[in-house]
This record gives sequence, C-alpha cells and structure tokens, in this order.
Amino acid sequence: MQIYLDYSATTPPRPEAIAAMQAVLTQYWGNPSSLHEWGGRAATVVEQARMQVASLINASAESIVFTSGGTEADNLAIMGVARQYSQPQHIIISQVEHPAIAEPVKLLEQWGWQVTRLPVDAQGRVSPLELKAALRSNTVLVSIIYGQSEVGTLQPIDSLSRITHMHGALFHTDAVQVAGRLPINVQHLPIDLLSVSSHKIYGPQGAGALYIRPGIELVPLLGGGGQESRRRSGTEAVPMIAGFGVAAELAAQDMTIETPRLIQLRDRLFNLLSDTPYLIPTGDPTSRLPHHVSFCLTHTNKNITGKTIVRQLNLAGIAISSGSACHSGKLSPSPILSAMGYTHQQALGALRLTLGRDVTTADVDWTATVLKQILHRLMPELTCASC
Repeated sequence: MQIYLDYSATTPPRPEAIAAMQAVLTQYWGNPSSLHEWGGRAATVVEQARMQVASLINASAESIVFTSGGTEADNLAIMGVARQYSQPQHIIISQVEHPAIAEPVKLLEQWGWQVTRLPVDAQGRVSPLELKAALRSNTVLVSIIYGQSEVGTLQPIDSLSRITHMHGALFHTDAVQVAGRLPINVQHLPIDLLSVSSHKIYGPQGAGALYIRPGIELVPLLGGGGQESRRRSGTEAVPMIAGFGVAAELAAQDMTIETPRLIQLRDRLFNLLSDTPYLIPTGDPTSRLPHHVSFCLTHTNKNITGKTIVRQLNLAGIAISSGSACHSGKLSPSPILSAMGYTHQQALGALRLTLGRDVTTADVDWTATVLKQILHRLMPELTCASC
C-alpha cells in the first residue's frame, strides 16, 4: 500500500496537464517570439495559459508574468523592487518566510538594506499592530507569506496589506501554498505582487508566475530578449506553461468541492492523532491551509528526530516530510518552529502531512495507525509512562 502525503512539496501532474504538454511538444513547439505560423501557434498557447492562471486569482491576463517557479517569482518580486533604488532602503518580512524570500532579503541586507523580520506568535501568525509599528519612512516593500508551508498557518493578509498600503509601501505575498486551494481575489485584496507555482496545483514542475498589479514597475532579474513584456527575458517554457494553465483552470473549477473535502480529511487526521502523547500540533488550529497537518515531537530522545519518523513511514509505504522540502536535506532545527518558540529539540522533530486529490479517508486512517505504531516502538519509555 502506497500513500503519498507530501502535497505541499509537490503534486502529481493531472492527466489533462500532461496531455496539454504533450500537445505542445508534438504540435505547438515553435518559439512564441517568432513571427511565422509556428511561433504564432506557440504564442497562442502561452496567452491561453496566461488567461487561465490569471483567472485563478481574478487578475487581468497582462498582470501575469511566467517564471520558472515560485522561487523565481519571489526573487523577482523582492529584487525587482529593490533594484529600482540607487540607495538601500527598508524592507519588512516575517520570521517564518520561505527561503525564496528569506535568502534574497539576506543578500539585500549584505548590500546595506535595513531589514525588519517581524516576530510571530506561538501559532506562527504576524500581528498587524507589529507591522504597523515597524513601518518607517523609507519602507518600500513588505513581503509576508500567505500560507506557511511548514506549519500551515494562514496570515491575515487582508489586514497586513491594507496597513502597508496606508503607509504607501508595496505589498508582496508568497501564495504558493494557497493558490488553487483557497479563493484569491486580487481585485479585492490590496496586494501588489503575488507568487504562485505550477507544481503545487497538479501542474508540471518548472513553471510559476508572478502577479504584478497594473502600474507597478519592476527591474527584471534577467537581461535578454525582453520576453514577458520585458519583465522576464528568456524563451518561454511553452510545454510547462501549457500544463500550468490547464492545472490552474481545473483547480479553480474543483475548489468548491475539493477544499471542503480536504478540510474534513485534515481535521480527521488531527483528531485521530490527538490522543498520541508524543505529538504537539503546530500552527494555527483553525486559520490554516485546508490540506495541511503538522506536529512536532515532544520527546527528549536526541536520536529521534522528525527525519527518523519520515524514514520509518517511508519503509511502510507512506510519504510525509519533516518541514519544508527545501530544508529536507539538512539536519538542523526548523527555523520556523524556532521562531514560534519551540525548543531546539522540538524544532528538530517537525512532521508535516499534507493531503491532496488522491487521498482517501482510508489513507488517513491507515496513516494514523502506522504513525502511532512507529512512535510506540521508537519510544517505549513514553509508552510505559502512559500505560
């Protein structure tokens, strides 16, 4: 029995997305910048996908810039704003940002930029009042992640973005984990820049997009042929973009049914594991991603970490993760859990189980049973203490 519960890391491409990619590779493989018929067919595919992705967040098609993924979209947002200034300014992020935000901001800091990293509470939420207090006269950008990938917490993006706009700064959010799972309407949210990723919504890896509110200017990261309205040079990856567009359209169609189903499975898994003495739920219990379940280990056995549990479940045919996939190769405490106040050892014990289209109630029930068995076997001293 194989059970995949790592949908926040990546999702299996939908058959419809694969079919769209195959059609491009066999029929519409021209360079979309070429003026002849082959180029025109490819350009049509790109523009169709642009409309599909734009529709997912209720944006205009011309506000979508295709990138190689969420990381590039985040970098374009951060560096594209920063490179407009000849002198370092002030930027605000949170302490629970994805590395795709945290790392470019660290680079800006080395270049002399002032950086405020807003603290979070025990559930991983940023306080709008703390953001308001942190804004300065030279604050040019605020970037706060929408849905935290490791602990599932949703930030009060509406309040945070409105406070930012009242101050006159730009607001960016990494919505990679939210888009396609919860409704996003950029016509109602005062968001200037928003990042999304194809492979989080059952599209192919290697495609993403940055929403840029009309009227906002960015300095491109790449010099070249001026594709994507001179905002992202390089020949577009037409097959990936086609698959991304189809996945975005289908995600929008499925959301009204799939999101409530995921919430039911999420809550069921939390409930099934609620009596397990070795686990502490992490993140906000209610304001969280619909597909996201996360814990940290409570024990004091330093030989048992979250990665230990991941490997044991993998042997049982169940795939989960220990925090973000972008950190999965490192044996270091989760900086997200550390920022939320967890101890060093607890932060090493992060577990993340994320659900998707193919996950059933039986999968959730079996995973809970196997996880409990593994914990009892690895930590017999706690088993006896709870007998």
